[in-house]
Amino acid sequence: MNMHAALSLPVRLSRDDRAGRARVREERLRATAGLDVALSLSSWRGRSGRRYVVGIMAAAETEADDLAGGVMIAVRRDQAGFARVVDVSCAGRDRSEWLAAMIARGAEEIHLHRLAADEAARRAVAEDLMDGL
Repeated sequence: MNMHAALSLPVRLSRDDRAGRARVREERLRATAGLDVALSLSSWRGRSGRRYVVGIMAAAETEADDLAGGVMIAVRRDQAGFARVVDVSCAGRDRSEWLAAMIARGAEEIHLHRLAADEAARRAVAEDLMDGL
């Protein structure tokens, strides 16, 4: 066995172990960091280690119809600017009611993931992003 192969196995196991116990967290998109135009995009890393790209909307300016067909993540930011999940939901709930409840609970932003193909995929994404909720 060559040295590279011997060293890569523990690193790979370490990455798998981290993914298996990872906490849900926002990971800003590096691709938008140097742009002059501020894009309202970010991403979230689920417990599974999967990454979900989201569009960001101000909660107070969001309309319930804007949320159709996506996984909705209500977000509050702490003083350092780190995102904290208030709740995660997808279709099947009254979006107007959910949005009002999230604003009442302190959500400042709604992050919307629209890339899940169908309702089953949206539910799977929502479950992956729920960390102790």
